[in-house]
Amino acid sequence: MPILRDDRDLKEALQSCRTICVVGISPNPYRPSYFVSEALQKHGFKLYLVNPNCAGQTILGEKVLSSIHDIPEDIDIVDVFRRPSVVPALAEEAKKKGFRVFWMQPGTESPEAIKRLDREGYRVVAGRCAKIESNRLL
Repeated sequence: MPILRDDRDLKEALQSCRTICVVGISPNPYRPSYFVSEALQKHGFKLYLVNPNCAGQTILGEKVLSSIHDIPEDIDIVDVFRRPSVVPALAEEAKKKGFRVFWMQPGTESPEAIKRLDREGYRVVAGRCAKIESNRLL
């Protein structure tokens, strides 16, 4: 059951998780990483924003960090807004930090990362928009 597809599983993951690490945040409000993060914030999730190119800036009232390892607390969801080619390495970084759900937004899915995370027993969401799912299920 590590690959979450059913509404029941997605809802449970969203309801039981409160801390989201958004990897690939953009300061541009027209980019999906920005407006999805804004919606998640409105649902009451605590966000940690990660983008080495924007580290130190403030986006959505949160200081942007340079890496997942800079997050000072446990992560429930890693929400990915990166090219599929870099997602396997990102998943390895996330495993070192620890997380409960690895969420690949539409267009970020890496078959290699999905297969590896699933095989290792991690919960994975692939190709689903966190904004749409949280608006629909919460």
